Amino acid sequence: MEGTPAHRLYDAIKRVVGSYAFRVVVQGILTLWAVTTFTFVLIRQMPGNPIQIKIDQLMDQRQLSYDDALKSAAGLYDFDPDEPLIQQYVKYIGKLARGDLGKSILSAGTPVADQIRRYLPWTLFSVGSGLLISFTLGVLLGMSMAYWRGGLLDNTMTVVASIMYGVPDFVIALLLLLVAGVQLELFKVGDVLGGISQDVEAGFNVPYITSLVQHAGLPVLTYVWTTVGGWILTMKSSTISTLGEDYITVAKARGLPERRIVLAYVGRNAMLPLITRLAISIGFVVGGSVIIEFIFQYPGLGRLLYTAINGRDYTTMQGVFLVISAAVVVSNILADLVFGLLDPRVRVGGQK
Repeated sequence: MEGTPAHRLYDAIKRVVGSYAFRVVVQGILTLWAVTTFTFVLIRQMPGNPIQIKIDQLMDQRQLSYDDALKSAAGLYDFDPDEPLIQQYVKYIGKLARGDLGKSILSAGTPVADQIRRYLPWTLFSVGSGLLISFTLGVLLGMSMAYWRGGLLDNTMTVVASIMYGVPDFVIALLLLLVAGVQLELFKVGDVLGGISQDVEAGFNVPYITSLVQHAGLPVLTYVWTTVGGWILTMKSSTISTLGEDYITVAKARGLPERRIVLAYVGRNAMLPLITRLAISIGFVVGGSVIIEFIFQYPGLGRLLYTAINGRDYTTMQGVFLVISAAVVVSNILADLVFGLLDPRVRVGGQK
């Protein structure tokens, strides 16, 4: 009967299941599961098995039989290369559900989760700072160029942004080190490599913060240089398109203040395409930080992934790829939800 607790509960569940937010979250979870499964299978098809190498070493050094060496290696790394792939996968998913990412092969059984907790903050700081700066500059410059189309700012920045957008990030990183550091001697290369100076005590103090910013400066500058051009061009194009909409003409005809038109009408709608792109960029920039962190010897997640790939550290690779995939999926979920708030039409899937 209508009005009963059971009926109200059914209606509440029906509204939740049919909501836009629920669909977005479920799609994100399925995507993350699919990427995790694909990564698990792909990594194990790579040539070179570090566990097998360890088994061979134990057999040679300790004169152990294959079975004893296998037990020793499997006990240390909780990984059996002779086990069928499907059983490995079931165990992996079971551990993953408990928050266990396994043990690192290269780091003598160190939990992968501990390694990620150690390196992730460095990448979040450098990549997050670079994205925040480049996104803010891109939005402001892109809108300004669209409002004063054909002017000096527009003509100059369009060329500059196109060049910045087209140069790979590792080229910029190498130029900063070789040209600015070595040839022009604007800074000492040894003073900016790594994550922090060796003689600085960690803590919330001025020397530590200064050293932290100093060492993160070149990676952040590289991220800003290679991403701001894309934000500028995208925001300019989106703003020009928005300025041509009928509701902007109507708003001007009604005599609304220019500031309100810019913020409430033009800025809000022009930024819609950038929100999804910003979400996608978060995950891909974290994954793309491998080369940058290797060049600057920055102790972030990208450098950890580089070391793991070189050493065929399956468990560490899986953990880092999982974090990158989760960053992309979660960011896209948040972007879709924010997009739905800014543009209610997407929440109803095109229904009137």
